[in-house]
Amino acid sequence: MKLKEDLVLRNIGKDHIIVVPETDRLDMSRVYTLNEAAAWLWEQLKDRHFSINMVADMLYEQYEVSLEQAQKDAIALIETFKKNGLLSLK
Repeated sequence: MKLKEDLVLRNIGKDHIIVVPETDRLDMSRVYTLNEAAAWLWEQLKDRHFSINMVADMLYEQYEVSLEQAQKDAIALIETFKKNGLLSLK
């Protein structure tokens, strides 16, 4: 899987938001807020194919969490990305 290529991560102050570009107008229902860890991970995954295990390994190495917690967090994050249409499953 891969992050959709047309999505843009913006930093506005301390907030990290993903903007879905619309062709004719700004649709505020298509803006997603990420916490710092998710924003860091988004930057790491941009333009790369990845798996849940790869995401878990990245979280484990970057943050002081157990491998089990990193795996749970990776699954939850990927499911959230899927549910909101932020992934390309190709």
